Amino acid sequence: MPIAASDLAALIGAVVLAAVGGEAFLKSILGAAAHLRVPRAVAATTLAAFATSSPELTVSTIAAVSGTPEIGLGDALGSNVFNIALIFGLALLFGAIRFPRKEFHHDFALALAVPFLTLVFALDGRIARGEGAILLLVFAIWLGFTLRAALRHRASKSGEPPANTGLAPWLTLVLGVLGLGALIIAGRLFVLGATGIAATFQVNSYVIGVLVVAIGTSLPELVTMLLARLRGHDDVGVGTLIGSNLFNGLAIVGIAASIHPIAAPLNEIVVTLVCGVAGLLLLLPNRAGMISLGRGILLLGLYGGFVLATLAASNQRPLPL
Repeated sequence: MPIAASDLAALIGAVVLAAVGGEAFLKSILGAAAHLRVPRAVAATTLAAFATSSPELTVSTIAAVSGTPEIGLGDALGSNVFNIALIFGLALLFGAIRFPRKEFHHDFALALAVPFLTLVFALDGRIARGEGAILLLVFAIWLGFTLRAALRHRASKSGEPPANTGLAPWLTLVLGVLGLGALIIAGRLFVLGATGIAATFQVNSYVIGVLVVAIGTSLPELVTMLLARLRGHDDVGVGTLIGSNLFNGLAIVGIAASIHPIAAPLNEIVVTLVCGVAGLLLLLPNRAGMISLGRGILLLGLYGGFVLATLAASNQRPLPL
């Protein structure tokens, strides 16, 4: 069957919007860090991560309110695998990435702990409201410590003028809003076009959801990371992905479970959790604080295995989108 022109146009539009929006969003994050006098890594793990995780937040909240929080759980956990395995893997194809342990030690350790905490909560086959509240509490504590460290850094730089970014504060804000908006719309267009093409070739709806929708909601992280690499701002790309991982695993799952208890059968989420942990372990830097190109190949292989496992699961029990 021929591919519909509207689906192809949606994909092309997604690529154009993602490129333009990603450039504007990256400039706004760099500008915000300079104006606020905080490290770029902190701006990335908080401001950028929250912004780029907004599609997952919208999906999970709407799903929880409508009584189907499992959709939000799957989107959040699946997006984490996509962020770490595929996006980081692609970024490493451009060369080794500097991953300063000092800057990301606590964030990385918490990102590793969250899947195990989620697994413990899901041992009885559900994540209850109280457990969702615990996830939100952990998230609030992490955010509080991060902001406290940022304020200390800002106080140490109080006598210095802010770095010249060439952007006024108001223009930085406008660029951030417009850039993020373009990225979110690009993600929606990508989902629309890719879903239509997949349906043309009669791809299983469960596979469309896990592999296509996850890419669409993670498109902001993908574009931000790749552009950050090309512009020489690895700390922004790394911070955005690690921060997004924490937002997804703690805040988004916590909000969804607090609104409505989530059914979480172990046989359905354990593969995703294991792949997420394996991806994070592959990001452990060497003594020089670098992650090599070889790790990128392993990460891409891990994502390929995740895709194959998803396809195998869909053949056993097709699920609705």
